[in-house]
Amino acid sequence: MTQRRSPRRAATVAALALAAAVVPLPDVPPAGTAYAAVAPASGELRAGDSGPGVEAVQERLADLGYWIDGADGEFGTETALAVQALQKAAGIDRDGIVGPDTRKALDEGVRPSAETSQGRAVEIDLDRQLLMTVEDGEVQKVFSTSTGSGEPYTSRGERHIATTPKGSYQVFREVDAWDPGPLGALYRPKYFNGGIAVHGYGSVPPNPASHGCARVSLKAMDWLWKSGYLDVYDTVLVR
Repeated sequence: MTQRRSPRRAATVAALALAAAVVPLPDVPPAGTAYAAVAPASGELRAGDSGPGVEAVQERLADLGYWIDGADGEFGTETALAVQALQKAAGIDRDGIVGPDTRKALDEGVRPSAETSQGRAVEIDLDRQLLMTVEDGEVQKVFSTSTGSGEPYTSRGERHIATTPKGSYQVFREVDAWDPGPLGALYRPKYFNGGIAVHGYGSVPPNPASHGCARVSLKAMDWLWKSGYLDVYDTVLVR
């Protein structure tokens, strides 16, 4: 005799089977309650906006490791740079605007990965224009950066190409001030390859635009000084 299942039992079995088939992505922080409540919104968020939607996006960015100077509900420069860092990691338009593609990247928990596996390091990803602090192979913080443009320039009568060379280096000098130079002053630079440094700058475009240094925002550079990842003799991997 064939045993018939009650409709309620059949529904329960089906629900359990579906739950078992869904495997969560590893190491991706789930969207918090505040972000999940705002995520379905269809409107864009951009510089100058404010409110709970902005705050929820800021919190989600911070949860994923994108450096931001606080979740205050104000869409300012640092928020736009954090959004650009996420967009770079996701391979989508780097416009700093939270639209459908960016919301999808937030939902999916997009984060870059590291190449170093031991100790503390700063990694600079030239293709994606990202600077990352890394500890024992795990990315801790992600910043939008702008490196060598690849364009020719002249300094002290000599012609050069604006390049950030790949390789593994160490910080060998630091200046805790605006450091004047032939191409302009650098904010609190950490030099790792001749005159090439990680430094703060008033403008951090989403594309390569420097003479060879890795630019980050002024506030981001202040944080990097405090972080301990760019002390003298610390590793800087340009890849």
